[in-house]
Amino acid sequence: MPPERRSFGARRVVLMVVAAVAAVSIGLVGFSVGRLSTINNPTPSNTSAEAGFARDMQVHHLQGVELAMIIRDRTDDAPTRLLGYDIATTQAQQAGQLYGWLVEWDLRQAGPEPEMTWMTRPGRSDEAHGHTDGAHTPGERMPGLATDEQIAELSAADGVEAERIFLTLMIAHHQGAVDMAVAVEDRASNTSILSFAQAVIVSQKSEIDLMESMLADRQP
Repeated sequence: MPPERRSFGARRVVLMVVAAVAAVSIGLVGFSVGRLSTINNPTPSNTSAEAGFARDMQVHHLQGVELAMIIRDRTDDAPTRLLGYDIATTQAQQAGQLYGWLVEWDLRQAGPEPEMTWMTRPGRSDEAHGHTDGAHTPGERMPGLATDEQIAELSAADGVEAERIFLTLMIAHHQGAVDMAVAVEDRASNTSILSFAQAVIVSQKSEIDLMESMLADRQP
């Protein structure tokens, strides 16, 4: 099967999985997270760091699922395929969770500002040190996202070569997600998002260590 058709198939599976997970997450959010929207934990506004992060991290996670689905078709290596499966299922579930929170907060999935605008605004640590600029530029590419050319290169590769490309891309992808999670921790007050961000930091740093070890084992 040509690489471009495999890539299209992977993207279609990603969308189907995430749509199913999102539907479940909306129901769960309505039952649990909605109970946290109290005076001490107010519902995020449309231009809040929480809302911006929920929108942008969905996009980021969906590409992670796409990359993971591609590598499962490009290698027979069991550890790599298991890693891909774990990444795909975890990030699809988390994308659905973020989707569900936006629904619960009665906010649109598409924001009123360019992506990553929330990350341009000073966080608490910036304000404490007298900084006035955030860590990003509105509309700039999210940290760690693979380009279309990199995805095409992965889709065209096989075996160990594909594994090396995947691990290299996913290490950068995970680090980008960690950077976004650290940024929202410095800007958000909603406890659900803060807990989510901490979970992303811990889990993806652990997977970065694993993938760096796997990549080292595959160097020529």
